[in-house]
Amino acid sequence: MAKKRKKRNYRREYDTYHKKKKQKKRRAGRNASRRKLIKSGRVRKGDGKDVHHKDRNPQNRSSKNLKVTSRKYNRSKNSHTS
Repeated sequence: MAKKRKKRNYRREYDTYHKKKKQKKRRAGRNASRRKLIKSGRVRKGDGKDVHHKDRNPQNRSSKNLKVTSRKYNRSKNSHTS
């Protein structure tokens, strides 16, 4: 029999993690990187692709650090090795 999962508390999650200044800066960096690649024509809205930061630092927006990948690859646990 399957275990019953505890319901996720999004409000608490936002208050304890997503609301912090460091996380806001990281999110802004990821959004800026995506906009940069949209402007250059490498990705489009709704294309199912993610922008991968090779050094895992979303504030490093140099072209050498950005790579277009599939969502599945970028969000997997092992994608940080390239």
